[in-house]
Amino acid sequence: MSIAQQLKEIREELPKGVTLVAVSKTKSEAEILEAYQAGQRIFGENKVQEMVSKYEALPKDIQWHMIGHLQRNKVKYLVDFVSLIHGVDSLKLLKEIQKRAAGANRVVDCLLQVHIAEEATKFGFDSGELEALLGSGALEAFPNVRLRGLMGMATFTDDTAQVRREFRHLKTLYDRAREAWPNADTLSMGMSGDYPTAIEEGSTMVRIGSRIFGSRNYG
Repeated sequence: MSIAQQLKEIREELPKGVTLVAVSKTKSEAEILEAYQAGQRIFGENKVQEMVSKYEALPKDIQWHMIGHLQRNKVKYLVDFVSLIHGVDSLKLLKEIQKRAAGANRVVDCLLQVHIAEEATKFGFDSGELEALLGSGALEAFPNVRLRGLMGMATFTDDTAQVRREFRHLKTLYDRAREAWPNADTLSMGMSGDYPTAIEEGSTMVRIGSRIFGSRNYG
């Protein structure tokens, strides 16, 4: 099935109000253009250098989302054009984004990443750190950062009950966060293998790669 057909199929099954991020990491400019010509405008990358290179080569109405772990020393390369940073996993990173966004005279949309998986390899705030941060008033010190919501990744497992529990936990944290933070409108959870469960548990943004483009090209 072509990229355009896969996109059409996925779009038809996504409920209204759920945004599709086409995860284009390791994919060629030609493959991204095929998705673009099929109407897709939001693409997700997890490496800054790759995203910058694609931004420079591809149409300028593409919205680029940084979905991978972002190192502080790389923020300066993407701050001029990035549409949404999904993986803000520390106060230090938030401070760096604020500094670089102010220098670029931009307000950058971000999501706080929450560690919900049982795997030790995932980045993010734990629930206690998130609640402390939201209650501290510290987030008011970042006028060039617009915090739009939360992001999380479930454990990579075939145990759908566990995945559902983790997504439900993140949705509970998101609902609590919105009480202190009423402008929040984005809960980014769910990837190719688990996005139907994520949507059932309240996701408003899914990050889908292999279901659109096929398996990744690790050269």
